[in-house]
Amino acid sequence: MGNDRGLRRLVVDERTAYDWTLRHSHGEDGACRETLTLYRDRHTATRIVFRSGEGRYVAEGYWYSGSVTDGHGNLLNLHEPGVVRAFVDEADRRGLLAEPGAGTVEVDGWELFRAVVRGRAALA
Repeated sequence: MGNDRGLRRLVVDERTAYDWTLRHSHGEDGACRETLTLYRDRHTATRIVFRSGEGRYVAEGYWYSGSVTDGHGNLLNLHEPGVVRAFVDEADRRGLLAEPGAGTVEVDGWELFRAVVRGRAALA
């Protein structure tokens, strides 16, 4: 797959594209999180954050890098462009993506998770 830490490009349509990256980090409380950041331009970003917690699991060395799961058999790989596109589409449908020039917006990824899982299952 190459360098997973670099920016990747997701083209949505002829006028809309995002550069995106995925990072694993730890909060001040030590809890793990996966952050999918979508850059619309140099001054606009949407961060879709998955914090670990009860019924909300990130890789933490148990699964492959970039995986998030609810512990009920629903697991998504945030390194897959199709999964990223599904999150972009769902966040856009809900009006959660940062508008151009709006700075950085943070979105709770778990609020989108179930809809993305359902959408991906419908495609299978």
